[in-house]
Amino acid sequence: MKESPLSRRNALKALGASAGMALLPAAVEAEPAEKRPAKSDFIYCLNMSTIKGHKLGFEKELEVASKAGFRSVEIWMDSLQAFLDGGGTLPEARKRLDDLGLQVENAIGFAPWIIDDDAARKKGLELLRREMEMLAQIGCHRTAAPPVGATKGPDLDLNRAAERYRAILELGEQTGVVPQLELWGFSENLSRLSEVMYVAIESGHPAARLLLDVYHLYRGGSSLDSLPLVGKKAIEVFHVNDYPANISAAAITDADRVYTGDGVAPLSRILQTIYNPDRPVVLSLEVFNKDYYAQDALQVAKAGLAKMKSAVRNI
Repeated sequence: MKESPLSRRNALKALGASAGMALLPAAVEAEPAEKRPAKSDFIYCLNMSTIKGHKLGFEKELEVASKAGFRSVEIWMDSLQAFLDGGGTLPEARKRLDDLGLQVENAIGFAPWIIDDDAARKKGLELLRREMEMLAQIGCHRTAAPPVGATKGPDLDLNRAAERYRAILELGEQTGVVPQLELWGFSENLSRLSEVMYVAIESGHPAARLLLDVYHLYRGGSSLDSLPLVGKKAIEVFHVNDYPANISAAAITDADRVYTGDGVAPLSRILQTIYNPDRPVVLSLEVFNKDYYAQDALQVAKAGLAKMKSAVRNI
C-alpha cells in the first residue's frame, strides 16, 4: 500500500520516536575521554566562496590557495566549467592541482536533484552525473548536495527526499564521487539538523554523509545539543565561519559570515563535537563577505587560514 506523504511535523516525530539514533552506530555511543584535538587532527581547506568575489578564475583561485598555505580546496563547479569553456581541459586542471600541491576535498554545485518536478529532476540528475564524472577526473571524491529548487514551499515530503538522496548516492557508487547532503538554514526544506538526519537515515545507504555549516546551523535554528547525535562517521567535511552578535538568526544572511573567531559562534564546542580521532575532518572556510572581497585575495586567504588554526588551538 502506498504511504501517504509525510509532513515535516510527523517526520520529526518519527525521527525522535524511532529513527533518530540509527544514522550511525557512533551516534548513540557515550563520548569517550579523548585527547585534546590538535591542528593535525583537522584538514584545513579553502572554500572558493571566500575569494569568489575577487573574480580570479579557476586557476588563479588555486594559486591563491596554495600561496596562502592551504593544501586542500573546495571548488565551485561554475568556476571549473568556465575554465573548461575557455579552452582548459580536465587533465590540465588535474596537473595544475598536482603542481600546486592541492587536493580537491569537495565541490559546490547546484544540480536540482531533489525537486518534485519529474522532468526537471531528471535533467538535474543528468547534470549531477556529468559533474561527478568531471570531479572524478580531477581527483575529487565528494560533492555537495543541497536542496536546490526546494528552498521555498511546499513542504518537501521527507520520505521522497530520502529516496532521491539514495538515487544520487547510487550515482556516487558509479562515479566514485559521494554526494554530501547539505543543510541550508535559510531554506524552508532541509533547514534543520533533524530533517537532514532523517533523510540520510531513511536513504538506507551506507555512504550517506552530511555537510553542515556553523552559519547554517545557527540560521536554521538547530540545537547544538543534537549535533553529537549525527555521529563521527557522517561528517567528513564541515563548513566553518562565524557570525556577529548583533544579527539574529532570522535576519542573518550569507554575506554576514566572518572569519572563525571574529564572531560569537560556539566554535570550540562545535569543533570538539565533530572531532574524529580516527580520521581528520576537513574544515572548509566558507564565507561570502563583501568587505573581504574588497581586500587582496591572498591576504584574505592567509588571514582565513591563520584564524582557522587559532580556533582549533583555542579548543
